[in-house]
Order: sequence, then structure tokens, then C-alpha cells
Amino acid sequence: MANDTNAWVQVRGLSKHFAGVYALSSVDLEIHRGEVHGLVGANGSGKSTFIRSLAGVLTPDEGSIFLDGKETPISQSSDAEKAGFAFIHQELNLVPYFTGIENILLGTKKPTRFGLIDWKKSEKIVEEVRERIGINFSLTKRVDELSVAERWLVMISKALVSKADLIAMDEPTASLSDVEAQKLFKVIRGLADSGVAVLYVSHRLDEVLDLSDRITVFRDGKVVKREVRGGLDKKGLITAIIGRDISSEENIKSSIDMDSSQLIFEADSITRGNAVKNVSFKLYKGEVLGFGGVVGAGRTELARLAFAADRKDSGTFRLNGEAISPKNETEAIAHGIGLIPEERRAEGLMLHKSIDFNMGLVAMDSLRSISWLPFSSRRRSGERTSLIVKQLEIKIKNISQTVTELSGGNQQKVLIGRWLVPGIKVLFFDEPSRGVDVGARQEIYRVIRGLSAEGVGTIVISSDAEELASLCDRVIVMREGRINGVISGNDVTEHNIIELGYHESLNH
Repeated sequence: MANDTNAWVQVRGLSKHFAGVYALSSVDLEIHRGEVHGLVGANGSGKSTFIRSLAGVLTPDEGSIFLDGKETPISQSSDAEKAGFAFIHQELNLVPYFTGIENILLGTKKPTRFGLIDWKKSEKIVEEVRERIGINFSLTKRVDELSVAERWLVMISKALVSKADLIAMDEPTASLSDVEAQKLFKVIRGLADSGVAVLYVSHRLDEVLDLSDRITVFRDGKVVKREVRGGLDKKGLITAIIGRDISSEENIKSSIDMDSSQLIFEADSITRGNAVKNVSFKLYKGEVLGFGGVVGAGRTELARLAFAADRKDSGTFRLNGEAISPKNETEAIAHGIGLIPEERRAEGLMLHKSIDFNMGLVAMDSLRSISWLPFSSRRRSGERTSLIVKQLEIKIKNISQTVTELSGGNQQKVLIGRWLVPGIKVLFFDEPSRGVDVGARQEIYRVIRGLSAEGVGTIVISSDAEELASLCDRVIVMREGRINGVISGNDVTEHNIIELGYHESLNH
């Protein structure tokens, strides 16, 4: 596609390198007012570096940015704000104990009266934005009382109050249910119709294809594909992203006989308040068991109870037929139970520590030089980490590199690698492919399948019905804290998983 001289934002020859390696290499890209522009690529392809350059967080080594044909240097975040750019990251930057209105107006000039903020006038400023995007919940609630979907609307409102003409959204539907995602799509289309440019970054390719007026594909720091709506199908988009043709519908499920398989893990009448209500299930050797349902259905809460991160009110967990009752996460790990949390950055990883440090957290006992001394062998730890890095194909400079420097997919692999230790009997994966590109996703699926084949009980919690349908042998769908149905065999389809998530039991 030729360069578009009529575009509002024009990026020309943008390059950025770190330690001699180019994260961006002579990137050209155009953004129009009133368009949804899909930005896709594998983790580490250059998307984040490009966004951070637009945001003024990084200063490119070469290249220029033009607004309406005029060169506009963006070397700091205030330059981006002045240009009318707003950025909503996957980890929403909100103050949890502030109300929605307080978060929306944070950093903006507010009307005052007698030297104090006039909140009545401030609310009127927000009201126009509320009506514009159809907010139907109270903005006087604290943000930590809002759902993830509602928090996204708060962030969009914040961008609009600051008069943003371009809003970049990073993985906006990663933690949303299908219904919540559809509502957000309606808001995004409304923004585009009103003249706002939306830069939409997502690994959910169906969404990108459905929403985007134009799509730009990054690979190895370069733009490798530009297409308008209808110019690419999902298969073509995957091929462009990873540089080779693979099947997005690869079936890697196993075939096991539940009647003759060994029972590994069992939950019997597990209850915690209104979050988990009388839940019972069984996990068999050689299967991958999925948990589906809308956000808030109780799936994550159930995993946290099994991992002893929270305390159950009643019920029993059994491991290999024996009742267990760990009092905390340390005791759960000692029993052989692990949890890879949904919020890998907030709950799973120590971002400013090294890859080697993060990998070794669960394996410290086995890495000791002398068993009765509380010190790990750096040599053993390094050898183990290097082996797992190679096994999981984690893209790093060296094992001393801090985790915060890695892409989202590679961070997820580091977190998974932590649990590849002897003695793990049951491992929960909560949203394992959240924010992960299609190539890394297939690699993670193979790891999950490999663990299952080796006898580790594997449980996958996911809001992605396609993921559950392609990966899991059985899927338990939860609704309002209860099991709404169990699907197995040929009935494990996206349609049935979604149907059970929103309606009464289908009696599977």
C-alpha cells in the first residue's frame, strides 16, 4: 500500500534499537481520523515499542512523526498529550480507592470555588462523556468496586475528557466476557463515527478483523503487511504475523477413557460465600480440564481456594484420594498444587527481578547445594533456567535480564517455566494465553498438553471459548458461583460453552 499523504498521523522511518538489536526498523504507518486501526503482531514484533514511541515514553533513534503534514516531535508524554494521543494499557492505570469521576478528572484542570474543587461543575464536565459512550453505572463508586468492563469505560471517559483525538487500546477484551466485549465494540465504533481514531492492539484476531477499517501487521520490528477491511481473512492474518502457514484450528486434544483413568484431584462441595457455591468436580490423569463461564462466574475464586490463597467456608479437596487442607500457598505447593494467575504482572511475577530469580522461586529446595542450608546454588539455578528457556523457546538476551524487559508472551512463559519442577501434581492455568500472540499460544498449549501427558493434573480457566474448545477434553461451565453444566467429547464446542455461560443448564 502506498504512503497516504492525506492521513492525520504519518509515521516515517521510525527506528529504535536496544543493545544493537532493532526493536523497530524503518517503520512507516498512517492513521486516519475516525478509523479503527488494528495493530497486530507476535510478542516482541515491535508493537509495544511503536506505541511507546507514540506515547513519548521512548525516543526513536531515527524517524519522524507528522500531524496533518506538519512534523511534530514527541519526546515525552506531555508532547503526546498535547498532540491529542491517549493510551489505555492492558493493566489499567487507575487509582482503586478514587471514584470513577475522580479518576476521569485526575490530571485535568478542574473548576474551583473558594479555592476548592467544585465537584458539581466537575460532574457536569463528565456528564457529556457519560452520555456519549452510554455509561449506565454510578461514577461515584470507587473504581475497585467496578467490573473490568466498567473500568475500561472509565479509562475511555478519561481520554475523552482530555480531548483525545487518538486512543490506543492494548488488549481491551482480554478480561471481558463476550457480552461485555460486544458492548465495548459498540463504544469503539461510536468513537470512530465521531471522528476519534482508535488504535486497536489485540491478539484476538477475529475481533481485529471484525472491528478494523485497516490493519497493520508487525514482525521482527518491521511492518510486513498493510490491508484495508476485507483484504485479509484469519488464516492470511496468522500467516502474516508469524511468517509461516499454520492451522489456527489445530486439534491437540487427547483421547482418554474417563472410566478407566486414574482420579488425580477432586473437589467435593466447595463453598466460599456467594463466590463459589457447592462446587464438586473430578480431574483425571491424562486430561486437560477446562473451566468456562463469564467473568465473575467463580472460576478464579475456585482456583484460589484450591491453592489456599483464600480460605473455603466448607467442602473438601482430595489429592490422589486423600483429603488435603493446606492453610496457605506454601502448604499447597508442598502438596504439589500450583497456580499460574490471570494477572501475571501483578500477582505472578517479580518484574524487576531477573528471569533466573523468577524461575527459581518454586524450585528453591531442589536447587540447594547443601540440603539443610537455606541457600540455592547459582550454578544449578542457572542450568535449570537455561534448560527451560530453551524448552519453552523464550526469547531473552540472557537469564540475568529483568522480566519487565520481556514481551507479554515471554513473561507468561517465564511464569509457566517456574512450575516445571518435580513434585507438581496439579497445576491451574488461569487465562494462560491472555495477551499472548498466536505463535506463543500454540507453544503454551503444547506445554499444557505435555504436562498432562506426563501425569500432571492440568486445569485451564479461560474466557476464550475457542481456546477451551480446542484445548480441553472436558469443560465445566460455571455461572454465578455454581457449575451450570459439564461438556465432554464432541459436545465441547464454542457454541455450547458460550450457551452454558449465559443460560440455564443444557443438561450435558
